[in-house]
Amino acid sequence: MVFDAPLATHSHSWMPSSPCGSGCIEPIDEVGTAAMFARLAAIAGLVLSFPVVTVATPKSRRERVQRRYARAALSCLGMRLRIIDNRSSEQGGSAEGFADTGTAVMIVAGHIGWADVVTLAAVQPVSFVARADMVEWPLLGKLAKLTRVIPIERARLRELPGVVGQVADRLSAGNRIVVFPEGTTWCGRAYGSMRPAMFQAAVDTTTPVQPVRLRYLNSDGMPCTVPAFVGNDSFADSAKRVLRSKGMIAEIVLEPLEHPGLDRRDLARRCETAVRGTDRSRHGVADTQWIEAGNTRVQDPSMGEQEQVSRPVRATAW
Repeated sequence: MVFDAPLATHSHSWMPSSPCGSGCIEPIDEVGTAAMFARLAAIAGLVLSFPVVTVATPKSRRERVQRRYARAALSCLGMRLRIIDNRSSEQGGSAEGFADTGTAVMIVAGHIGWADVVTLAAVQPVSFVARADMVEWPLLGKLAKLTRVIPIERARLRELPGVVGQVADRLSAGNRIVVFPEGTTWCGRAYGSMRPAMFQAAVDTTTPVQPVRLRYLNSDGMPCTVPAFVGNDSFADSAKRVLRSKGMIAEIVLEPLEHPGLDRRDLARRCETAVRGTDRSRHGVADTQWIEAGNTRVQDPSMGEQEQVSRPVRATAW
């Protein structure tokens, strides 16, 4: 496998960066052009009808309806959903999703692409911390607004504490919030380190964290990189690739809950271990504490102690 992403540029040295690029994408079976446009029309119909149906549905039934919509959208993307629950009954996890209604939980997962939002919502309705420009994307932007996405502008480091504060407020109110602690997308066969900053919200609110193993498989059960949003991908390029795909499986594995403890860095390490297990990144990124910042040695501003690394960096997309 050749990874051919170009060198990245950074607004500041904290920004996580992924070496994944177009060379990571391996094609799979595809549907025809007519079928692709039929899928697109179906998704547009779901997005347009979602607000109306949500308002018309009693609050006690809205989560079920919203989950059905997300699963229908996933089906329109040509994906089947597979959920594996490794939690024990003593942990109090919901039999129908991440947590019972009104029970706060922070969900953490590796980040592959925009399809992650649909896949996780198909398990149970959730809110997300997501890239700020997502609300401007066609179709998916409307869903982002309806699901109360917390936008994060990665180029503006000073906004990070405010975003962490918003996550803490949502958790205190009993919400389910998804965060992608890698801070950028990877191809699904490689992955980055989980940054500790967002975990502070769980520590501050003593909220349990739900580690999730998220991956996409082809019809043969092998890892599939088609949904990856990496390198120089535009949303249109990525959407077309996904809509043309055939036989994909979106797999969600719910690992045992992690208690927040008092140290966000320890919590980040525990969650990364839960999500990755013994897997190793195809790009060889094994360090869970350091930031990547070109060939310079820099301090991660989200950490209280001086922790530095020297490592080459390539293109990023989030």
